[in-house]
Amino acid sequence: MDWGFVHKSWDKWASPNIGSDKPLKAAILINYDPTGPSRLLSTIAEEEGIKVNPIELSQFIDFIKCDKLQTESFIIGPNQYIVTSIHENWFCARCMNTSKSTGEGAIVMHTAAFLLVALYDGSIGSASRAMVAVDQFAWQLTRKNL
Repeated sequence: MDWGFVHKSWDKWASPNIGSDKPLKAAILINYDPTGPSRLLSTIAEEEGIKVNPIELSQFIDFIKCDKLQTESFIIGPNQYIVTSIHENWFCARCMNTSKSTGEGAIVMHTAAFLLVALYDGSIGSASRAMVAVDQFAWQLTRKNL
């Protein structure tokens, strides 16, 4: 694993894409290898705009590993999400308990070695901008087979 590349790529990507008036309000990069030994725990490699505690992370990883995308919701931070669309290596979700009139959403993309969780405020236009940002970072990781 080229952690130097991952960290440098994250820093370069996060600054123009995460924050106020940017496509994403927060993002988390989780090292994740579903084919690895069960003793290999997933950990947060990078995070920006949100702090996730280890228990939440563990529950989220269980949600992914047990393939509960169509039957259950998941929690990240103070919000509960329900999956709205599932694709080959990513899925989208909408926040169920938002207080924002335009709503909130999440995009979760799986690369060879990571889960990228991206959170955004808004609806369809915001989701499109968020997807572009997520895809840009995932492409960087995929280039190095990460």
